[in-house]
Amino acid sequence: TDYTGTGNTLNVREPYVLQLIMDSLRYWITEMHVDGFRFDLASALARELHEVDRLSSFFDLIQQDPVIRTVKLIAEPWDVGEGGYQVGNFPPHWAEWNGHYRDSMRDLWRGEPDTLHDFGRRFTGSADLYADEGRTPAASVNLITAHDGFTLTDLVTYNRKHNRANGDHNRDGESWNRSWNCGVEGPTDDVAINTLRTRQRRNLMATLLLSQGMPMLLGGDEMGRTQHGNNNAYCQDSELSWFDWDSVDEEMLDFTRRLVALRREHRAFRRRDWFRVGVPEDEPDGVRDIEWCRPDGARMTDEDWHTDDAAAIAVYLSGEHLVDRHGPPVADDSFYLAFNATTKATSFRLPDGWLGASWSLVFDTAAERPFEAGAGEVHPPAGVIELEPHGLVLARRVEPR
Repeated sequence: TDYTGTGNTLNVREPYVLQLIMDSLRYWITEMHVDGFRFDLASALARELHEVDRLSSFFDLIQQDPVIRTVKLIAEPWDVGEGGYQVGNFPPHWAEWNGHYRDSMRDLWRGEPDTLHDFGRRFTGSADLYADEGRTPAASVNLITAHDGFTLTDLVTYNRKHNRANGDHNRDGESWNRSWNCGVEGPTDDVAINTLRTRQRRNLMATLLLSQGMPMLLGGDEMGRTQHGNNNAYCQDSELSWFDWDSVDEEMLDFTRRLVALRREHRAFRRRDWFRVGVPEDEPDGVRDIEWCRPDGARMTDEDWHTDDAAAIAVYLSGEHLVDRHGPPVADDSFYLAFNATTKATSFRLPDGWLGASWSLVFDTAAERPFEAGAGEVHPPAGVIELEPHGLVLARRVEPR
């Protein structure tokens, strides 16, 4: 059965097919020194008698193999067959492309209603999908774009796919992209729209690189690569799919570099364990690992998470109680992120009281130079930061609690 949609689905019920797969993987590890694999349409490998089976022979063989089980195993956790969407259902030693993360982040920044509750889960590593299996946040491979679908530039430039060059009358490729063209389909000379598109690309990139989990970046997104609205360019060996090294968006490239450096420098953005839901009894001050806040500075309530038109939220990330790679506790800076996915400028009141501190601005995606405009500007406890429409601000706590 063609569960992959590409006509080359392996029947993993056959012993010699499994042997071929395992021998090939071991060869690539031991002889070619490959340190991991990403399995395309991986649900097809878990099908025994049609149904996707978490206890399939393929997973059993991987788990017991002393060579293969030690490398990185990443699943694209779906195929095109019935029941093939299996995000969150792969065995504990696997990481997964998180399609829920992709959809949630796209929906938030394009202004879809009732998105905050899912945004909160995805930004914090998708514990609802992975924590129960004993996995860490790194099991969630977070993505905004991939080789299938729009590039990041096209995601904010087109509402519809433009695949006629592929020769199939625009019938190929995904028709539901959760994209937003910011008001005009395709390239435009409108300065306001181009400014908004630049801001949206920054918002999506910053959200991706500051989320808990493992970020996956589509090559070219950091430099403004476009496929001119083609979301299925696998068949194109042309300007549609090539990298245009003469038209690199240097400002976007610099912004991405700084975000990557920020993530590498601060473990608060790449925790090895899950956020604590409550406050330990030995901490009477009540400081949590994470605290979600409304723009007015109050803590989010259950009702706030499900307000249809709510698209502005802030989060406090504590740099305390972090775990190093080998187990001992480490400390990092604490951060405050404010997200304004609305069409209106919004005032955000900085934390006070039990989180009281001064706050130094790190970047503002609405600024012409996000890491420079206002960088280092210190705001007092309970001070106010003004966020432009479709803006994201990061601030660092600069006074000890």
